[in-house]
Amino acid sequence: MEVAWATIEAIANTQAIDLWVLFPLGQAVNRVLTRSGPPEGGWADRLTTFFGTADWKAAFYRPSSQMNLFGEETQFEKGATFEQIGTFFLQRLATIFPKVADNPLYLRNRKNVPSSSLAHFHELNV
Repeated sequence: MEVAWATIEAIANTQAIDLWVLFPLGQAVNRVLTRSGPPEGGWADRLTTFFGTADWKAAFYRPSSQMNLFGEETQFEKGATFEQIGTFFLQRLATIFPKVADNPLYLRNRKNVPSSSLAHFHELNV
């Protein structure tokens, strides 16, 4: 998650690059998405910088009502799958690139869990 969204936007603004991105789906993004609500502080800032928006919170978390001694309390829990996380990233890319491949290549670890996805998008104006 080292590449900031601003860098990807700057590349898109050139309108002259055919670009591939190795998206750290399971190796980074999924690992910082805690189950019991959106991460806060530095991890939240990093995700916002990476995606270029704080909309990832609403995309990856859903409200959940829990009863406690004082009544009902709404909390947020992670509801995003690997596929939903990858789709969110592709949708973000589609906001700045005219063509984004809709079939990313998922790279999997030995347990068949997606660790990364390879996204491809076009900006060539020839």
